[in-house]
Amino acid sequence: MSDFDQMGLVIDWVDACRQGDLALLLGLYAEDAELECTCNGQRRYHGRSELEAYWQPRLSTFSSVGFGLEEIHPAPHGVDLEYSVAGALRIRAAFRFSSEGKILSTVCEPARQNAHHGCLC
Repeated sequence: MSDFDQMGLVIDWVDACRQGDLALLLGLYAEDAELECTCNGQRRYHGRSELEAYWQPRLSTFSSVGFGLEEIHPAPHGVDLEYSVAGALRIRAAFRFSSEGKILSTVCEPARQNAHHGCLC
């Protein structure tokens, strides 16, 4: 078990998304972080520059249409989160962390009840 607040780190991630703050969001990730998105086909992004290219267009959408925290809970190796975009589209994200207290990996996918809507994650 890590000695940092994993749930708090994910709440900071949610806040950065709500604010559309790319610098804050990227600062939460480890330098060698990986993001896997299975919302519109499976794609992987590695490192800060690829994460920046992934998040930049999405953050403006999130902040303009609304970004909501639906569920958050500890998971065996990190934190699982479900959030909504525009009050309807629900996305599930699993976070894993480095020992330094940064996000090491994120895997996102459409939540089961909205899988037919596609994904903005």
